[in-house]
Amino acid sequence: FGLGVPVILRNSEETESSTRVLKKRMRQVKNPFGLEISHPDTASVAKGITLTPDCLEDCVLTCYWGCSVQKLHEALQKHVYCFRINTPQALEDALYNEYLYRQQHFIQKNDKEEKYCQLPEDAEVVDFGPVPRARYPLVALLTLAEEEDREIYDIISMVAVIHVPDESYRLSCRILYQYLLLAQGQYHDLKQLFMSANSTAPSSCDASPGERSADRSLLEKAGLAEDEPELHEENSKDCVVCQNGTVNWVLLPCRHTCLCDSCVKYFQQCPMCRQFVQESFPLSSKKEQEEDESTQI
Repeated sequence: FGLGVPVILRNSEETESSTRVLKKRMRQVKNPFGLEISHPDTASVAKGITLTPDCLEDCVLTCYWGCSVQKLHEALQKHVYCFRINTPQALEDALYNEYLYRQQHFIQKNDKEEKYCQLPEDAEVVDFGPVPRARYPLVALLTLAEEEDREIYDIISMVAVIHVPDESYRLSCRILYQYLLLAQGQYHDLKQLFMSANSTAPSSCDASPGERSADRSLLEKAGLAEDEPELHEENSKDCVVCQNGTVNWVLLPCRHTCLCDSCVKYFQQCPMCRQFVQESFPLSSKKEQEEDESTQI
């Protein structure tokens, strides 16, 4: 009111940081499906792609070249509201056969043999056009081969959207999205955690800085880039704050895994990227950690 009274102005960041970080309970489920790209540097639409599945049960790997983007996401919604996509035929019915070519491989339990997928020459497909595209280059579906296995696992199938470079879009080969489809009718987007330790890094980190920046610009152009902070590598899997406790907490939404049980309660912002923490969850309970330690002893 015109009086010379000093006041403390608090910015929005200080206000937000005072809020309590919510602790989420982890729901542990067994995922029977695993899929990796072998030799991503040599993969292309013309030369094909090599995939390495790793499944806990007998499975079927079905690859769909040139799958419609719109129809695929409609199919995922049908899994939620209409019928379960637990077989290749169920996905094809949901897609209305909106794909160019289909290949299928039977995967035996714990078989890690490489599977080669390629468009036939008579398809005469050299690229899938400029971005934004109406078709994904490749969609890989993993489903359980035996019907009785579908009653055991919560996760009944996995859909992987894969970019394969071609003449018009030379972004390096990679898995863009992975969706885990549950028997109850939900599906989850499988995302990688950013480890603060010198742990398994994504294949894109092996590229030079110039290649990584070029790949990111292409992803941004296609609308596929995420706000992913840079990975920081340390010498051990210790907490980045105290350098003593074992890393155990995942911070959301940034997905950095960098704090131990003792330090996590002191942070409303991620110590790696300074993003505000909305939720967090532990990788393992104290009981599980004690059991692991006793087993090692």
